[in-house]
Amino acid sequence: MRFPARFLLRLPLALALAVIAGCSNCSCGGGDGGGDAPIACGDVEEHGGEATYYDADGSGNCSFDPSPGDLMVAAMNEADYDGSAVCGQCVAVDGPNGSVTVRIVDRCPGCAEGDLDLSREAFGRIAALSAGRVPVAWRPVPCDVTGPIRYRFKDGSNPFWVGIQILNHRHAVRSLEAKLADGTWKSIERLSYNYFVDPSGLGDGPYTLRVTDIHGLVVEDTNVPLGDATEVAGAAQLPVCR
Repeated sequence: MRFPARFLLRLPLALALAVIAGCSNCSCGGGDGGGDAPIACGDVEEHGGEATYYDADGSGNCSFDPSPGDLMVAAMNEADYDGSAVCGQCVAVDGPNGSVTVRIVDRCPGCAEGDLDLSREAFGRIAALSAGRVPVAWRPVPCDVTGPIRYRFKDGSNPFWVGIQILNHRHAVRSLEAKLADGTWKSIERLSYNYFVDPSGLGDGPYTLRVTDIHGLVVEDTNVPLGDATEVAGAAQLPVCR
């Protein structure tokens, strides 16, 4: 299902502090954000299925903006989409004629488990377009990102209702938490359109937010200002999984 993207105001704000939770392996960190257990480095599952293609523009059910300069993207089958858990994740795809790395930006309700619907441009890297449908193997890989993670506040966000999307992340995001006044962490639910939404809001802000990826690696950002259809740069990127 593909929804029109909203054009959001981007604010080049620097945050005051970011703390990366270090560790000797990728199974550390994670706090009390819930969800599945962290995945150890290198312990990613390889999937098999079929690939098709569609006229992708980078937008879709993950609520990302169109990305005409980067069309190495794909829609994930409903089962592996997992309620938007794979949004923004990169996967390496091996096909009959080659390999390509794509970023997941959409879901494909009609695809069987294990299948991917690639952009035309990505499909052309692994097979002739005339083939239409080909067998593939794919696996999650780190995204080749630059700069820190980013926080996008959904239009309509206010002290009493807030939606936050994580952008520009190296690994798939497992959880988002906000630090409350009493020092405890509150887990924020992720919805199918790839926003973490707190229906009761988080107050006026600024916020301290904790992002945990599928490997249990953590970034904490402080002084994140509340916005309405705004995007704010964090001060750090998720660590490389070692």
